[in-house]
Amino acid sequence: MANILAGAIGLGLIWGIVTLGIFISFRVLNMPDLSVEGSIVTGAAVAAMLIIGGAHPLLAVGGATLAGALAGTITGFLHTRLKIPALLSGILTMTALYSINIRIMDGRPNVPLLRQDTLLTPLIDLGLTRDHAIIIIAVIAVILVIAFQRWFLTTEFGSALRATGNNPHMSAAQGINTNTMKLVGLAFANALVGLAGGLLVQYQGFVDVQMGIGAIVIGLASLIIGEVIFGRKTLLRGMIAVVLGAIVYRIIIALVLEAGMAATDLRLFTAITVAIALWLPHARDQIDAISRRVKHRKNSFGQSDYSGLASASSAAATDARTANKSKKTRSRGDH
Repeated sequence: MANILAGAIGLGLIWGIVTLGIFISFRVLNMPDLSVEGSIVTGAAVAAMLIIGGAHPLLAVGGATLAGALAGTITGFLHTRLKIPALLSGILTMTALYSINIRIMDGRPNVPLLRQDTLLTPLIDLGLTRDHAIIIIAVIAVILVIAFQRWFLTTEFGSALRATGNNPHMSAAQGINTNTMKLVGLAFANALVGLAGGLLVQYQGFVDVQMGIGAIVIGLASLIIGEVIFGRKTLLRGMIAVVLGAIVYRIIIALVLEAGMAATDLRLFTAITVAIALWLPHARDQIDAISRRVKHRKNSFGQSDYSGLASASSAAATDARTANKSKKTRSRGDH
């Protein structure tokens, strides 16, 4: 069980970087970007071929990041320059990347990293398991990514990027080039996805052209789960939450598979999980609204009861004063 959890945490940290990229496109730019299903494979393929070619594993991760950024730039170009809708732009890029990825892998659908040194090799040589090694490397990568992403989004350029996603028309009225912001944002988001692909291939030991299928669903599930459980009141908290959401999602998947679920049912389970995660914020808002209405009614009943008692007391006091005045008037008349 410990090994299963370690593997789930390692994968969760890697997919947390993917989710941070989806956070940029989905939350900051408010755009659905399906090209991540292709760019994660692109990053993995570039990293694998660089390692096989003798490049340092860290340099391979850098190449994977640049490849992901290029894929995102293509999506941004289709959307901003050719005026193709964002969703369709991502689908076109994802479709094109399938063929491009196979070409990167010398026409093969998968490439193994047999007897190749990776970022995990020095740690494994020290006696660590593969799962523990990837946890250490992925934690370092996640910390660096979150630190850079937070700094970037709080700069003047990053603020303009966030403003573009929040209200593009107002941003354009303020002189912000929204097309440039969208293009840079998509490039940055897919750069993170490509980086994750470069780490994933070194952990798995192979790259497959089909490995990116469902990446957007997994990323959205991780993002929503993280935000529902851990919240997103601040920018930093939101980024940490999506990484933790990816870890929670991977642990759930590992436990479900360990419990006996067939691997073929995994996508059905993922779809149900995403649907529930998307529904939870709405359900929580409904529960809060019902609680507020109940509390308001209780306060209204309490105030009405108090008002009724006060009115009765005031009426009794008035009657008493009237009676006293009548007695005094009669007594004066008798005199």
